[in-house]
Amino acid sequence: MDDVLVTGLGALSPLGAGVDAFWRGMHKADTAPTRVPDPLARMDHPLMYLVPEADVPDGPEEQDGLPLGRGSRFALAAAREAVADAGLTVVPGPGERPEAGGPDPRRVAVALSSGMGDTDLHEGWWTGEAPASGRWAPPFPLASVVGGWFGAQGVNTCVSNACAASGYALSVGADLIRSGEADVVIAGGAEAYSRVALACFNRLGAIDPERCRPFAVERRGTVFGEGAAVLVLESAAHARARGVRTVYGRLAGTGWSCDAYHATAPEPSGEQIERAMREALREAGAEAESGGESGSGGLGFVIPHGTGTALNDVVESRVLDALTPGTPLYSVKALIGHTGGAAGAFAALAAGLVLHHRTLPPNVPVGEPDPECAVPLPSGSAPMTGAYGLVNAYAFGGNNISLVFGEAAA
Repeated sequence: MDDVLVTGLGALSPLGAGVDAFWRGMHKADTAPTRVPDPLARMDHPLMYLVPEADVPDGPEEQDGLPLGRGSRFALAAAREAVADAGLTVVPGPGERPEAGGPDPRRVAVALSSGMGDTDLHEGWWTGEAPASGRWAPPFPLASVVGGWFGAQGVNTCVSNACAASGYALSVGADLIRSGEADVVIAGGAEAYSRVALACFNRLGAIDPERCRPFAVERRGTVFGEGAAVLVLESAAHARARGVRTVYGRLAGTGWSCDAYHATAPEPSGEQIERAMREALREAGAEAESGGESGSGGLGFVIPHGTGTALNDVVESRVLDALTPGTPLYSVKALIGHTGGAAGAFAALAAGLVLHHRTLPPNVPVGEPDPECAVPLPSGSAPMTGAYGLVNAYAFGGNNISLVFGEAAA
């Protein structure tokens, strides 16, 4: 099967607009959540890592007559950057002349994800704040919004299996390319502030009152973040044919599993998350090379799911300590919070940047490590060793996915 390459990146995050802002923020390693500016957020801990107001896209407010929520606008902003970064031309509208060398729109697909979608629109209707048009809109239009903007005539699908969603969306994109159904897939996830989501986690007692502190002994829960991360996945043959010069890496392996143990709690043994990790490493051809002593050809880093909740961090760290001992972790959630349905995409974005720059940035300080979480979280920037990065994303209901990104072949 043809390699699945990452040829474009786009981001809108609490660190600002654009991938460059995200990479700078990774190195600065200094962030904190703020109180949400919502007078109806009557909850114990109304905290979140928010996209700076100056970077929130102004529009479009509607597409084809339907109102767009904050999540769709985030997704569209990140997709625009990723597509431009990949050097792809947007498919022209009816009556417009196509540009030479553009992709076949029938072989361009979209696989995006969100846990809450455009729920902000619906929350507004409930409180008498309907969009100006007054029209109803579906809660999960992200893929169709981006596909409609680009002119993608292949599969347009929105994945929404909670916090593993964008990992699954990237895996779906890879499968579409490997099966010959698509040459290009615009893949990733977006998440925006939702009063309902934040209130539910408050009621669960799962919000940290200070910040997101994965693997720290004093952690008390997670803290949500918002934004969008989009990757352009492309078959190696298609990328070569159009002369792509910048490749951030390849999606070399994927592994899915479901432990179906509990609606919200992880299965204590970690058997199924280990299964997903092993399958992704095996498919990438990195299984025998994984581990901290593997050298230049093995696993160089792990971007864990690590939410800051008590059970999740312990279970995942035990599996990582057994399966990839000594491999350094980089915590995206300590940097921008838990971005829900976009978490896997932000982790993949970070993996692509680490592979491209061959540098592992410093982790945001989270305090004293939990002795039950025996995983290394380096506090300083260091050259990346190895040729692969492992990304994990887990969700309520026991949905697990691992992705392995590798250096692109020379």
